[in-house]
Amino acid sequence: MNSTIRVDFGKNEDFLNAKERTTNCKEMMGKVHIAGVGMIPFMKPGTSDDYPEMGANATRMALEDAGLDFTKVQQAYVGYVFGDSTCGQAALYRVGMPGIPIINVNNNCSTGSTALFLARQAVESGTVDCALALGFEQMNRGALGAVNADRPDPLQRFHETATATQGASEVPVALKLFGGAGQEYQERYGIQDESFAKVTVKARAHAHKNPRAIFRDPVSVEEVLASPKMYGSLTRLQCCPPTCGAAAALVCSTAFANQHGLDRSVIIRSQSMTTDFPSTFDEQSLMKVVGCEMAAAAAQQVYEGSGISPEDVDVVELHDCFTVNEVITYEALQLTPEGTADKFIQEDDNTYGGRVVVNPSGGLLSKGHPLGATGLAQCAELVWQLRGHAGPRQVENARIGLQHNLGLGGACVVTLYERV
Repeated sequence: MNSTIRVDFGKNEDFLNAKERTTNCKEMMGKVHIAGVGMIPFMKPGTSDDYPEMGANATRMALEDAGLDFTKVQQAYVGYVFGDSTCGQAALYRVGMPGIPIINVNNNCSTGSTALFLARQAVESGTVDCALALGFEQMNRGALGAVNADRPDPLQRFHETATATQGASEVPVALKLFGGAGQEYQERYGIQDESFAKVTVKARAHAHKNPRAIFRDPVSVEEVLASPKMYGSLTRLQCCPPTCGAAAALVCSTAFANQHGLDRSVIIRSQSMTTDFPSTFDEQSLMKVVGCEMAAAAAQQVYEGSGISPEDVDVVELHDCFTVNEVITYEALQLTPEGTADKFIQEDDNTYGGRVVVNPSGGLLSKGHPLGATGLAQCAELVWQLRGHAGPRQVENARIGLQHNLGLGGACVVTLYERV
């Protein structure tokens, strides 16, 4: 691997020009409120309800949280990765059938936030006053793989880059890409294996206080490092589990919230979605291939669009599908300067009492990762935190929340929430 390649977040022309090409909330037509959220407990494959019931239950929870009848919702965006067309209708028809548009969404692991992105756009533009974003997933055990082997794989370039940098192997592509990105980061900055392991330890400690999380038992650094090796420095306890679950959010305009007496305390202050740049593949950097540059671009747009700096962020829910990705993302989101993640972790600046609380829910590593639901579960956690409703995992005086949701293929959604 060429250790001289640098990420240089925000320095290349493609990254800088993306600000002009990518939709964000720099000029909001009006405030977009999160009026209600819902999330069912995440579960291991084979132990959950089927996806229509999971989706319906999460929707009912969001409606109950908002105090709103389903007939008032004007559009719905429903995200899932593994399912046939119109699964969204199958879930929402159990809640009601008011004849509204239901748009089914699939953007790999960023699917839930993509649904939220579309719902927010619909409200912000004035197209509707109230929209539902719902995400669910009914997963199987084991590593993810291609579903349709008889047609081109949309991740073909990712496979090719992994092989070019890591050599041919039968390792699942996500594990190979993220594991290779971890090796690249270690070669560049000298981070310790123990620091990656501490990310899992933190995730379990946070999830211990979250009744909706799938893995709640504490673990030690020694236990994480002693778990079976998966790829590079990654061990089994540093990889998120396949999970089943659902989560939902209701977004609305200020006028709608006032008319129906809804909670207006949490708004989406800014939001951005990015996709890959030419440099993702041109530079043979697995850190870029797994989305660090997409994340950095989206985060920069959100900070500029909101006028809020990284130093103002109190709580973060980020996409820790592997410990490696959490480490890389600290820097992409500007929570710590480039190359300082090791110090950031060792000084506990990523948890309670430190610089910022990262993944108080337990994150994907411990809460679980039902692909279509993940982005909306992150949204729910941040809304609870900003409302002051997070119970024993409450971040004190939380006012600004940041969300990062990533999908290979690729798409990254970064959302900044504010308590008003």
